[in-house]
Amino acid sequence: MDFKQVVNENKNNVRSIIRLITKETNEDLEQEVYLKVWKNSNKYIEKGTFKSWINTIAKNVSKDYLKSVQKRNQDSLTTDDEVLNNVKDKKSTPELRLIKNDRQQRITEAIESLKPKFKEVVMLCEIYGYTYEDAAFKLKCPVGTIKSRLYNAKKELAVLLKDLL
Repeated sequence: MDFKQVVNENKNNVRSIIRLITKETNEDLEQEVYLKVWKNSNKYIEKGTFKSWINTIAKNVSKDYLKSVQKRNQDSLTTDDEVLNNVKDKKSTPELRLIKNDRQQRITEAIESLKPKFKEVVMLCEIYGYTYEDAAFKLKCPVGTIKSRLYNAKKELAVLLKDLL
């Protein structure tokens, strides 16, 4: 087994699973997944695909991370960066916030107005960060269909939101 090839073939999928579960991009978790794959590769039993085995490891590592005391403690601590991010932007006026909220509401309404098959692809790929392959697996259709639906959904959204672009 060429470990570089394993990492390259599963990189996007592992990253998506971690992002989906933890709601953040975390390279340390990615490394932990590949470390576990490497250490336990001799325990892999060919009951399913190798990719699904790696996906299961990624899910478990992500869930363990969320359960960990370290994560809870990290959330309760305030770092300098968090303080800076929480400082109010002096340029943010009620008018700008209203415009931003109105824009967000129009985008949400435009997505809601799409055909269901377009809406679900936009939600999976653009909102939840699924890869085309993951979305195709979830919706039980070919990857080409996902790409086509996403393309057509974006065309419709561009027409509906042309004044915002």
